[in-house]
Amino acid sequence: MYARGLTVREIQSHLEELYGTEVSPSLISTVTDAVADEVKAWQLRPLDPIYPIMYLDCIHVKVRDSGAVRIKAVYLAIGINMNGEKEVLGLSIAQTEGAKFWLQVVTELKNRGVQDIFIACVDGLKGFPEAIETVYPQTAVQLCIVHWVRNSLNYVSWKMRKQIAADLKQIYQSATADEAEQRLAEFETQWNEAYPSIAQIWRCSWSRIIPFFDYPPEIRRIIYTTNAIESVNMSLRKITKNRGSFPRDEALLKLFYLALMNISKKWTMPLQDWKAALNRFSIQFDDRMPNF
Repeated sequence: MYARGLTVREIQSHLEELYGTEVSPSLISTVTDAVADEVKAWQLRPLDPIYPIMYLDCIHVKVRDSGAVRIKAVYLAIGINMNGEKEVLGLSIAQTEGAKFWLQVVTELKNRGVQDIFIACVDGLKGFPEAIETVYPQTAVQLCIVHWVRNSLNYVSWKMRKQIAADLKQIYQSATADEAEQRLAEFETQWNEAYPSIAQIWRCSWSRIIPFFDYPPEIRRIIYTTNAIESVNMSLRKITKNRGSFPRDEALLKLFYLALMNISKKWTMPLQDWKAALNRFSIQFDDRMPNF
């Protein structure tokens, strides 16, 4: 029941109605405290030394704190391990999202045993790539292409979105970074007068977009979007949307932990074309690959 987002009081009321007998709040608290211990052990567990790909993202949730309801940042890290399997690595709460917050998150992953990440996939939060590179200087930080397309279309009227999206597709589907830059220049020539902000936001982040072009299709499919983590975030939002706020951080962590355990049960297969991707990694990152 707690996994569905019920408070101790709600669980007590539900069980008493169901069984027609009084249920002690202390018994329920004992059960949920056991979950809290499980969450803490899970948060501190050692991690693999290498994750070829990692997704990092954040959602915002209302939590009561010191008598006031505050919007807090909940970070989530999902790694693709050497077997090509998705794995939830971390879940934590901070007062706000920012570069310092992400530096703390990445440092925690390092302290739990993650020695190397080949590619980190993130959204466009300012300072986020630099926070990752501070801890993992060899990691290629890839901005989510889908985020950049969405950001671009925010500047466009509905009737023009299909055409603009098709022209942006010509950029990110290029064979090489040089070809992509040429397509971006062509986009500027055609659309700069009507939509000057679009090419500007792509150029400002170009160095974080072009790592994508270093890889073949089987890897591009994996790093082109952060949907792997966004779909998880969407599931978490579904279980919070009807709540005004959480009574405290611990209640939020318990609920999200149980939900994540349920979600991850469905991750039974490695990613599509993982063997081909791993072969590519073994060549490109030969000096960083573990010995099997």
